[in-house]
Amino acid sequence: MSYLKFDKSELVNLEYSLSRELIRSNRAGSYASTTIIGCNTRKYHGLLVCPLEEMEGEHHVLLSTLDATIVQHQKEFNLGIHKYEGDHYSPRGHKYVREFDVTKASYLVYRVGGVILSREILLASKAEQVLLRYTLLDAHSDTLLRLRPFLAFRNFHALSKANLNVNTKYTEVKNGIMSRLYENHPGLYMQCSQPVEFIPVPDWYYNIEYMEEQKRGYEYKEDLYVPGYFEMPIKKGESIVFSASTSEVEPGGLKKKFSAELNQRIPKDSLKNCLLNAAQQFIVYKKDSTDIIAGFHWFGTWGRDTFMALPGLTLSTGNLPLALEVIDSMVARMQHGLFPNALFKGESTYNAVDAPLWFVWALQQYAGHDPEFDVWKKYGHAIKSVLENYREGSAGFIRMEENGLIHAALEGIALTWMDASADGQAVTPRPGKVVEVNALWYNAVCQAVEWSKGRDTKFFKAWQALPDLIRGSFIEQFWSEEKAYLADYVNDGFRDLSVRPNQVVAVSMDYSPITLEMKKSILDVVESELLTPRGLRTLSPKNEAYKGVYEGNHEKRNRACHQGNVWPWLLEHYAKGVLDVHKKTGQNQVKIIFDGFEEDVAERGIGTLSELYDGNPPHMARGAISKATGVAALLRINQMIEGFN
Repeated sequence: MSYLKFDKSELVNLEYSLSRELIRSNRAGSYASTTIIGCNTRKYHGLLVCPLEEMEGEHHVLLSTLDATIVQHQKEFNLGIHKYEGDHYSPRGHKYVREFDVTKASYLVYRVGGVILSREILLASKAEQVLLRYTLLDAHSDTLLRLRPFLAFRNFHALSKANLNVNTKYTEVKNGIMSRLYENHPGLYMQCSQPVEFIPVPDWYYNIEYMEEQKRGYEYKEDLYVPGYFEMPIKKGESIVFSASTSEVEPGGLKKKFSAELNQRIPKDSLKNCLLNAAQQFIVYKKDSTDIIAGFHWFGTWGRDTFMALPGLTLSTGNLPLALEVIDSMVARMQHGLFPNALFKGESTYNAVDAPLWFVWALQQYAGHDPEFDVWKKYGHAIKSVLENYREGSAGFIRMEENGLIHAALEGIALTWMDASADGQAVTPRPGKVVEVNALWYNAVCQAVEWSKGRDTKFFKAWQALPDLIRGSFIEQFWSEEKAYLADYVNDGFRDLSVRPNQVVAVSMDYSPITLEMKKSILDVVESELLTPRGLRTLSPKNEAYKGVYEGNHEKRNRACHQGNVWPWLLEHYAKGVLDVHKKTGQNQVKIIFDGFEEDVAERGIGTLSELYDGNPPHMARGAISKATGVAALLRINQMIEGFN
């Protein structure tokens, strides 16, 4: 029995199967994604979605899907499935589905009478290429296989519409064709591992619907172009590999390449292995950088998320050289001690107040895995740039006050990780002195002083007295004796005492400004009001501003995401706090948290963790289907558990 296997009764139930999505990316930045039965429900779905450098690096859906048809005795059985208006599905290929297994590739089995056909999908690890292997497991008569490609050739944020500008011409290549719908796109080479006949039947398929976009309040109808279909005989026991690529390939090597790619895969046969698989998918190698993608489908590279996720995605998997590559790529982008919040081809934004402090934290975690590494020698200049710019206020919206704490504010913009906006205004602006920012600040200063001791006399003398000032001010400003927990932020004499999870960062830091008794009290409050099986709520349900469900249009979702909804990444800091404070007695609680995600990896993004979850039970998965910080947090928690064992 496979760890991630679905049977006929589950697959033919569209309410069940259409809510479960697959995502596989590669080091080139491309991805393949659809539902477990192959019906696309998002504009972001596609079998080959590639970043195009000639179009500002934006992802474009080239091959949307590929419909397979079995032909026997001149009868056709179309195995595809598309949604049209009024919950009408055509063709209804899902009724032939018998089982689906995601242990290595996405392995789907169809049965049509006496015909049993399997389909496996793999994304090439280092090329802009998707491979589909069809194997005729059983048949009692001559069988033909037809493959009908649905082409989009559009930005993954947009939708394709029928038009007169499409290039309907194609070029014959070995065992296939090359199609380029628009001149500014690359050609798509569609080839098979054996000789095939291509029958040109150019046509548009109109008004295919994507239900997830409809739920999210976006345009959801698309027209897809089909140039024709490939047809070939297939014998019992025979496999045929279909390749879609931006480069022409040698068809004779497709079967061998598919097998080689399959053998490289870590089998998704445990929660840990699912997380290890998912961790690989956030890493992208570019010409001049190695980056972490914040999530799928629509995220790019974010400075904050990069450093928050880096220890879990690289150090927990034992890939220390990769960690340094990512760090070096981000350090090269530093400006005024800041890192880009969101990385764009044009002008990136530098307004994440916490990203540089997470950078120091990430270096701290690296040093814990490689004690011989000289952090100060390699990154001392970058660390000093961060701290000195914070102290001097060089960025303009961040400054250190006389009491040693960091104050940050920028009109109309949320500077922390709680950065959602609605109607042009930040939902949770948190101006002034923010609890996790100042906990990270204290940790960074203490660690920098320690690293510079005996190495950088000038820096050490200038900074060695600051930690005591910060610690005293932190407790004075944030700690509430009456509530027995930390304020979320302080600004002009106002203390926001809403029960939020950001205070757990102060509990988890190696250098923490608070006492052991304060940590115990904070953990008790967080466990009582914020802890769920999927992460920590962003606001206590006792608060009148609490919103426990994440749904509706963009504005409604943004108003809810940090006002009560649950984020998994916070569990890393909660778990570390529990283990630091309660030692061995806290291990069982942390293990229960980790093991609780066993069922989650089979419920939405198969084999991975969603971005966030409803604050209200049953804590439905929401947002992006795969988020780097959540996957990284679970890998770090597992490492903590293994460390205790």
